[in-house]
Amino acid sequence: MSGWHFITVDKKNSEAIKAGQAGKPRKGWGSIRVKVKLGASEWGTSIFPDKGGVYLLPLKVQVRKKEAVFAGDTVPYIITLL
Repeated sequence: MSGWHFITVDKKNSEAIKAGQAGKPRKGWGSIRVKVKLGASEWGTSIFPDKGGVYLLPLKVQVRKKEAVFAGDTVPYIITLL
């Protein structure tokens, strides 16, 4: 349970995010600032584009422990673009 893990944002939502961000300036590696709610946890972070056309949401160990998220789990979450 150490280190970072990543949640893959599904293709449909990734395409909608990409379309909504077209023409807007982005930070390093094409990242987009977001607010995330997963269970009782809320935090600010960035999502990053993956070579496969989807976005990756980094999930730090503190959140994984608090929300009992393990590798391979499917978890509900809400992303709000900032």
